[in-house]
Amino acid sequence: MDFEPSEEQTMLRDVSRSVLKGHASPEQVRALAGDALSDGGELWRLGTELGWTGLAVPEEHGGSEQGLVELSIVAEELGRAAAPGAFLPSALVALALARSGSAEVRARVLPGLADGSTAATWALAEPGGVWSPELVAATAVRDGEDYVLSGRKTAVQDAEAADWLLVTAQLDGTPASFLVERQTAGVTVRRQRVIDETRAFHGVTLDGVRIPADRLLGGGVAEVQWLADAVAVLTAADALGAAERLLEMTVEYAKVRKQFGRAIGSFQAIKHKCATMLLQVHGARAAIQYAAMALDAGEADSSQAASVAKAFASEGMSRVAGEALQTHGGIGFTWEHDLHLFLRRIKTDEALHGGSAAHQERLVTLMLTDRKESSPVAA
Repeated sequence: MDFEPSEEQTMLRDVSRSVLKGHASPEQVRALAGDALSDGGELWRLGTELGWTGLAVPEEHGGSEQGLVELSIVAEELGRAAAPGAFLPSALVALALARSGSAEVRARVLPGLADGSTAATWALAEPGGVWSPELVAATAVRDGEDYVLSGRKTAVQDAEAADWLLVTAQLDGTPASFLVERQTAGVTVRRQRVIDETRAFHGVTLDGVRIPADRLLGGGVAEVQWLADAVAVLTAADALGAAERLLEMTVEYAKVRKQFGRAIGSFQAIKHKCATMLLQVHGARAAIQYAAMALDAGEADSSQAASVAKAFASEGMSRVAGEALQTHGGIGFTWEHDLHLFLRRIKTDEALHGGSAAHQERLVTLMLTDRKESSPVAA
């Protein structure tokens, strides 16, 4: 695999960073913190004009028909700015519909998601920290020409501002995904309080929600797991961007903060801290790039690669945040310092879609399964 970005990918990164620098500065992010999608109109408008939400949408529906690699580039830049908004959840649902939605649903929903006139988000997690699709407790039951959904979801990003919810529920004992209009009877959305104030998260209750049969996405269990792997990689990319910004802030601070008549960056201990942070950032980027490429290409080890990327980023980027906090000293512990925007974002990303321990355990399970399947059958 070629890790060098193409000219188009480099342009996407540069333009995204430029727009976010002008419209998602720390001061602007603090002002927008916690706003619903409809209230942050200017940044949302600019992002949709750049095509963030339509990156993975087929050209016939108004998108640019790109993949997870391009989405991870945008995710990294959004994390680097600690930018608010439902860009990634909406783009992720668009990607899911493009891959496995019915022709009628794609034609109806994808154009709006591509141009930003509508938004969507994925309702996967459940109370108790359940992020694994096969462990969800929400249910879907066939009733005539409809499906009826019941259950509770948590940590659903920007659900209040979404027009569509992609809900994962158990259908006949296996996980499946259903597209639900947020305004459907029986859907209740409640704002949750989290440490990351740059994004909004909600609890969603589904009480006998009735939807047409064509809202069931195809692809079965494998497609649901692919989407779970994809969102894990995008969450890791968001944390990577925030950690890279913390590294830059720390190096800049170490150059100007003086102690004992010298810049603290001249002390060996601080040099070691910055070097360690840089190694963590580079390692996470390599793991994330490989996982995104593997998922786009349908490689056999793509699910393993996704867990490697998420496990490494969850632990490593949190370590970067801790080193940044320690290096800044007392000023870094004050809420007024911008460091907290990125620290809180990274700590939230650490938990979203499974932490390091969960993905390490899953990685071991996948490796043991592969080993068992590849072992020769005893005579």
